[in-house]
Formats: sequence, C-alpha cells, structure tokens
Amino acid sequence: MSAITVSGLDEQTQLRLREEAHRRGVSVNDLVLEYLRKETQGADAKSLHQVHNELDALAGTWSEDEAREFEAAVAGFEQIDAVLWH
Repeated sequence: MSAITVSGLDEQTQLRLREEAHRRGVSVNDLVLEYLRKETQGADAKSLHQVHNELDALAGTWSEDEAREFEAAVAGFEQIDAVLWH
C-alpha cells in the first residue's frame, strides 16, 4: 500500500471529515478512501457499508398460522424456572 499526504487541507474540512467518519463508525482514512474510489471509479465503487439484500425474499414469508404455531412453540421460553434461581 502506498501513502499519500494531502497538504493544505483547511480545518473546517478536516472537522467535517472527522465528524462524518465518526457518524459512520469508520476511520477518516477509510472514509477518504471511499470518497476517492467513488470519484475515480464512479458507480463501480464499493461503499464501506454496502447494503446486501440477498435474504429480503425470505422476510415476512410466514403465514399467520405458521406465525401462531411458532409463537406457541416458543412460549415456554419466556417462563422463568424458579428452581434454577434459588
């Protein structure tokens, strides 16, 4: 990996970069790399937080009967066994 130094970066821009990195939960370096990739690769650039939707088709596929059956099957998990807590 090579390193690049950016000189002449004003404090306001530095502050915005730090705030955005903090908001996203990434390092400033990773944020800047993402910006550079997007600028140089356009739509082909991968975001650090790319959203994946591969399982979306499975969400919400239970019928109401299946949901009730599941709820009944796991209802006992909510009961506290007092013998275990003495």
